[in-house]
Amino acid sequence: MPADDIPVSQEPADALAAVVALRRLADQLEDAAVEQAMRDGWSWPQVAEALGVTRQAVHKKHIRRLIDAGVTLRRRQ
Repeated sequence: MPADDIPVSQEPADALAAVVALRRLADQLEDAAVEQAMRDGWSWPQVAEALGVTRQAVHKKHIRRLIDAGVTLRRRQ
C-alpha cells in the first residue's frame, strides 16, 4: 500500500499515538501466536520462518516469557 493511501490524522500527536497502540497490539499478537505455536510443538526454526526472522532472534525475544509461562520447549535432536 503506497504511503499516500494510508489515512493519517492531521494531528501528529494522534497519529503517533496510533502507531504506538498498533505496535503494542502487534507485540501482543506475536507473543500469543508464538506461545500457541510452541505449545503445539513447533520448533524455533518453524516459528522464525513464519515470522520472517532468524531462529536466534525469535529465541532471544521469547524464551524467557515462554519459560515463565510454563511452556514445554522442544530440545534440538
